[in-house]
This record gives sequence, structure tokens and C-alpha cells, in this order.
Amino acid sequence: MYIFKFRPLAILGLLGTLALTGCAGPIERWIVQTRVHQGDVALERGNLADAELSYRLALRVDPADEPARTGFVQAAGDYAQAEYAKGQFDTALTIINEGLKIDPSSVRLSALRTSIDQAKLKREIVISNYPTYREAGLQLQRAYAEIDVSNKAIMASLRSFSYTYDAEQLTKAIKQSYELQLDVAKDTNRLIVYRQLVESGVPEAAHAASSASGASLLPLP
Repeated sequence: MYIFKFRPLAILGLLGTLALTGCAGPIERWIVQTRVHQGDVALERGNLADAELSYRLALRVDPADEPARTGFVQAAGDYAQAEYAKGQFDTALTIINEGLKIDPSSVRLSALRTSIDQAKLKREIVISNYPTYREAGLQLQRAYAEIDVSNKAIMASLRSFSYTYDAEQLTKAIKQSYELQLDVAKDTNRLIVYRQLVESGVPEAAHAASSASGASLLPLP
């Protein structure tokens, strides 16, 4: 999506000139409406940064425009939520604070800011308990992604039987299912250990060994 790049000084100069000729009102409204429309389209398409920028530019021209204010707060909430989900806490909080300048009573933005503040505190506790938690968590995500692949393989065998009527495909699916059960059991045990380490911390000796080797403390299959 293309967003017109009006220069702020150029806009102010244009509006100042038009004010002398009595045409500032209609041009100002056109600029605001254009920016709000761009924001609405960007928001609908999920282009949150573009939406936030478009509404922001509309508010520079008319800070009191209600559609621009509403759109900016909506975009700020969505944008901040997306950054929060990526672990970008500081960026999310900056966006939230900008939104709260427009609507200090926004329940959504206030609640999201509280959630992020709590997450930051919990993150510090987790880091102090288990410094290598991030890599261990990524290992678990990869392990469960492999389970998803195994499940799709079972589904493929069943679909194959639905048109070949070859019982060997069912035998294959049964074998795959047994292997899947074993993988699920092992990964569940690893997940339990991961939770314990996150909540209770890593024993000092184990932590020293982990720091020296860089290896995960989770039991590997």
C-alpha cells in the first residue's frame, strides 16, 4: 500500500496559505479524511505500522478528529499487542503510551500496559532462576513441531488407505502412531522439567556446568 509522504512543514505552509484565501477548511478536511481512509485500509489489511502512521498524520492536521483518534487508539492497541507477542516489551510500551495520550481512559491500552509490566517482572524472575531458559524453550518448540509432522504423516497414511484400500497403509499408520506416543511422552517429561527449572531455578552446580558447556539441562530423547 502506498502512503502519500506529505512533509509536515509543507502541509503547514499549504494550510497557512489557504487560510489567507479562505479555503483552509475543505483542504484540511480532505487531508484528514484521506489519512483516515489510508489508516482504515492499512488496519483492515493488518499493516499495523502503516495504520498507526496514517492516523498519526491525520491527527497532526486535526487533533480533534474523532475517526482519526478512534483509529489511532485501535491501531496502537493492535500494534502494541503484536510487539508484545514478539517479546518487544519496550517498543510495545512506547506505542501504548502514545495511544494513551490520545485516549487516557482506554481500558484496553491500560490493561495491556499492566500485562506487559507484569510480564517484564516475570521475565526477570525466570532469567534469574534459569538463564538458559530461552534456548531450552526453543528446543521444546522444535520438538513439538516434529510431533506435528508425525501427526500429518499418520493422516497421509489414512488418506492413502481411503482410495487404495491397502491395509499396509493402516499398518504404517499404527506404527507411526506408536512412535508418536513415545515422542509425546518424552516431550511431556521434558516440558515438566522445563517448568520446574523456570519456577524453582537451576541448582548451583548444574548451573555452573550448563554455563560451561552451553548445553540444555532438559533430558534429551
